Amino acid sequence: MLYLGKTRCSTFNVFECRSMETKKYKIEIDPRILELLGPNLYTNIYYVLAELIANAYDADAHNVYIISEPDAIRVEDDGHGMSYSKGGIAKYLGVAKLSRTNELDSLTDLGRQKMGRKGIGKLAALSVSENVDVLTVSDGEKSGFVLSRHPQKGGILLSIEEQNISFKKISNHGTAIIMKNPEYHLHKTNDAIKRNIVNIFPLIDQDFKIHVINLDGKDDVIERLDEVFAKSLCSIITLGDDFKDLAKKVKIPYPDKKEILVDVRECHSIPLQMKNTQGELKSYNLIVKGWIGAYESTKGRKRDISDFPDNFISLYAHKKMGEFNILPKVGKNSLIESFIVGQLYVDLFELSELPDMALSNRQGYKSDDLRYEAVINYVRKILLPAIINKRSTYAALKNAAAQKKQLNEQKKKEETLKRAVDNFRRKTGNTIYDTIKENKNYTSEQVHEVVEKAINDNIPDFGLKKIVDTAKKKLLISQTGADKDLSDLVYNFLLFNGIPAKEIIYSNCDESVSRIPSDVSIYDYLRDFFVNSYSDQKIHVVFITSQHITCSFGTMSEIGAAWITKADHRIINVDGFRPQKPLDDSVVWQTTMIDKDGNISMTKLNADLFCEKIESLCTKLGYTPKDRKTNMTRLGSTIKIVK
Repeated sequence: MLYLGKTRCSTFNVFECRSMETKKYKIEIDPRILELLGPNLYTNIYYVLAELIANAYDADAHNVYIISEPDAIRVEDDGHGMSYSKGGIAKYLGVAKLSRTNELDSLTDLGRQKMGRKGIGKLAALSVSENVDVLTVSDGEKSGFVLSRHPQKGGILLSIEEQNISFKKISNHGTAIIMKNPEYHLHKTNDAIKRNIVNIFPLIDQDFKIHVINLDGKDDVIERLDEVFAKSLCSIITLGDDFKDLAKKVKIPYPDKKEILVDVRECHSIPLQMKNTQGELKSYNLIVKGWIGAYESTKGRKRDISDFPDNFISLYAHKKMGEFNILPKVGKNSLIESFIVGQLYVDLFELSELPDMALSNRQGYKSDDLRYEAVINYVRKILLPAIINKRSTYAALKNAAAQKKQLNEQKKKEETLKRAVDNFRRKTGNTIYDTIKENKNYTSEQVHEVVEKAINDNIPDFGLKKIVDTAKKKLLISQTGADKDLSDLVYNFLLFNGIPAKEIIYSNCDESVSRIPSDVSIYDYLRDFFVNSYSDQKIHVVFITSQHITCSFGTMSEIGAAWITKADHRIINVDGFRPQKPLDDSVVWQTTMIDKDGNISMTKLNADLFCEKIESLCTKLGYTPKDRKTNMTRLGSTIKIVK
């Protein structure tokens, strides 16, 4: 209850006494709760701003201004404001009173779906400042008070006199929230502020604009996040008519593959049966709208450690963020997930007749709610695998194009080197022939000098050899698909020890950079490295040997090619199989055990041999490997090592 003098005056707990000149404000909450809850409710300045922006949206504002001041953060809006005399401020100070209980209550005067529900978003600013000035004007009536973590006895808040109430951007109607001496700070640049705000409040349109104003007074308007992101995507799946235009903004460098990389779908519908707030079991149709996409590249995207991550899948309801990132819950923490980004809208989360499933700080949902479980399962089983598959397809196309280009360049260099070799032979031979022809009585010593001089004179023709060598792949992992788990282990350890993925050929690799281009014959590709080269730099081979290689024509061909070209090779063998010639079986090979469930294990000796072979290969190729202890520790955390 709020009292003016000794007179009780209104059912809204704020009393209108026209005879009194001073307005008084009382917050309907135990002050101790403010002290405890205020500073702990939110953990990020941008979540706080999202709550204040949502309040402005519910107040039918058309503009929200986020203004940086020397010792404060000001948020102003041109909404309808709050009237003291008409009970608007009393309603505002009624903390934790539901703002909507049915669908009729869910609409603003402009017909917007209300974002607020719990009635505690107004406390968001107390997470930033101990004392927050609340200034408001409604139809010219100004009111103001200090929302504090430590209100006076009885919950009375300090009043701000009308002559001290002023606004930066609004005049006749609206509200300003001024967070003084903030404990959290905004980024220094408008771009960084905009980037973080739009992550948690994405659906901005012509009817609702968010402005960011820095200390110099520069006013920047935030763009819709999904349109900004679309320009950096290489693939996308849209759900619903509201988002299908995003597909047009995704730049696809392979027009003939656009229908594979871009998928425009209808909204996804999931039938549910749930009990409403009255305990009645009813049928509902959960509709998922939005989009999910994959970045073309993640290079240079995250610029500040305090920024939100660039890979996320956010959930929204009534245009307001409910949970920023469900990707850790639906993904497998694989490397490709760093390319994934998405925004999904599920308005059933905020249906007034259903139980409230949002956490108090609006930073997540109750994980055991049927609606939440349904969305998580849909994303995990259908949506995320679909976009990952599209990103893999794009990577394969990009890699194939890059490798094709590299192959063509390599062939040109080889041809150039061939011409240089032929020219060298011709010029050197002619020089020697002409010199000796004119002096038939040369001693052997003189002939030797002639030959050496001719070689030295023409040796510059080989200046291209180094270029040819550096462009070549250095290492082949020869394996079968049946032994992929062990092959992956070898591949990852080569990367761990410093060999770049681009220098490895691994046909079953999950990373496209190491795979053979999809439109190039594997045998033509390997022939270029094993045989058709004027370079004397031979490719190194790691053979993954098991009973499966005897049925693999490709692997047997690679063994034959390695033998003919005398390629340096190492053997990683699956227990129960004996490598035979033409493999070099005179050298000790490493043995790996794989049980019927596919679990990999090694004895301590063979684990050491595994590390030794990886390390020696790295050294051979000119890279400095990890030390044995580091490699053994890494191996022990990956597979089981037995005595």
